[in-house]
Amino acid sequence: MKKIIILISIPILILAFFMNVQKFALGDDVNNNIKDLNKEIQSKKDEIQQIQNKQEKYGRALRQTQSEKVSLVNQLAILDNRLAKTELDIEEVETEIDVTDLEIKKINAEIEDINNEIQNEKNHLSSILRLIYKQDRVSSLEVILMNDNLSEFLNQIKYLENLNSEIGNSLDDLKKYKEESEIKLTSLDEKNKELIYLRNEMEEKKIVLEDKQGTKVFILSQTRSNEKEYQRLVELAKREQAEASAEIARKEKLVRERIAKLEGKELEFNDTGFIWPVPKNTITSYFHDPDYPFRFIFEHPAIDIRVGQGTILKAAASGYVARAKNGGVGGYSYIMIVHGDGLATVYGHVSKIYVKEDEYVVQGQTIGLTGGLPGTSGAGRLTTGPHLHLEVRLNGIPVNALEYLP
Repeated sequence: MKKIIILISIPILILAFFMNVQKFALGDDVNNNIKDLNKEIQSKKDEIQQIQNKQEKYGRALRQTQSEKVSLVNQLAILDNRLAKTELDIEEVETEIDVTDLEIKKINAEIEDINNEIQNEKNHLSSILRLIYKQDRVSSLEVILMNDNLSEFLNQIKYLENLNSEIGNSLDDLKKYKEESEIKLTSLDEKNKELIYLRNEMEEKKIVLEDKQGTKVFILSQTRSNEKEYQRLVELAKREQAEASAEIARKEKLVRERIAKLEGKELEFNDTGFIWPVPKNTITSYFHDPDYPFRFIFEHPAIDIRVGQGTILKAAASGYVARAKNGGVGGYSYIMIVHGDGLATVYGHVSKIYVKEDEYVVQGQTIGLTGGLPGTSGAGRLTTGPHLHLEVRLNGIPVNALEYLP
């Protein structure tokens, strides 16, 4: 008569062997796929390093040209270097997007591998439980009678204990695989967020590139490649900027003194903070931007926000209008509002002005329309395209507006 232990052990051994073979076969395919993805990821990272080396080269050339004598040739060289550097910025972001895409594929492959492991463990566990269920249907008396001696009966009991232990191990494995799967899913979610951020960053860099291309086209159209005309334009821009800076400082001081006399105290900031005067958008030039195309004329004291010509312009905070300068066609138009706590804002390249000097405006009130399109009213001498020039001043000194905006 065949022993129960033989009837149980042989199927389990066959089952275990088959499942391990299948498991290794599936694992090898996934592992090979992950290895290939790792190679692609490394290759893309090497590309990024090469791009960064080129960016540094153009950066050195840009700094060198900026330190040389102001001329049309130098200005065009600066713009060409900025264009090339921005194109490399876009290429770098596109390559980073490729890397992130590959990493997402890799995580998906790892999740698939984990899910296979979970399914294998579930199948393995189910098979063991079915065999135990069959064994449980045999009474202890039948087991004794079907075995030749007590020793074989005890072996049978020991084997069943081993099966119980194997069930415990399988459950532990399932728990481990589940935890690994949750970690991978979290990582996948982070990579997807990173991918969205990179795509948005690339779109912004493309907008900045268009702005820089527009700068070069504008300069060439204004100067007609004539060095003498370029120098005349530069002198006009320098004079215009110096006059605007001096007028802004004088007017702010004057308004604050007048308010202090009328109210007997300093103006207090009565808002919870600044708001964006135009819809939050791409910044084409930053505060004291080292790549600012006209840095040789003045240090950029503001941020330039890309926005369509004629967009509604709102007061970033409540305060008194200290200056509403209409420069007309060919001149520079701007609005300055004095706020409490030593703060003031300046809105440059405006095409329409809807407020008057000494008028009190509240946060969010429409004060004018944006501009900046070359040749239009209020755009100024060296504008590069539609945008808002936004200054934040603290105690009369320009500070980084981004530190005050939400």
